[in-house]
Amino acid sequence: MNRRFEFAFAPAHRLPALIFGIRPRTAHVTVTEDELRVRFGPWCLVTPRANIATTEITGNFRWLKTAGPPHLSFSDRGVTFATNGERALCVQFLEPVAGVDPTRTIKHPGATLTVADPESLQRALA
Repeated sequence: MNRRFEFAFAPAHRLPALIFGIRPRTAHVTVTEDELRVRFGPWCLVTPRANIATTEITGNFRWLKTAGPPHLSFSDRGVTFATNGERALCVQFLEPVAGVDPTRTIKHPGATLTVADPESLQRALA
């Protein structure tokens, strides 16, 4: 099994994403038999599927919290890989994983992913 999910780019998010090297060909989520892999321009997050605790469809995010590079939540260290503010899949991990920090020391308990079809990604991770 090797399924690829594209990010849904809203027009208002395209230029801020492009500035950081995030474009449709460099932003996607891949689900393999064993792993969840997120590529978001120069950033990546990889974790075993066995590390996924829960998933939830979410959305209605503000532009400032989603446009541009990945966003780190200061309250819980969660990471948002967003290309729109409409809909996303929030993935919670059993053990936090590295994602945006080049030294790989900041660990994220969850990731929010604005893929084009969050329901299909949710089913693929189930």
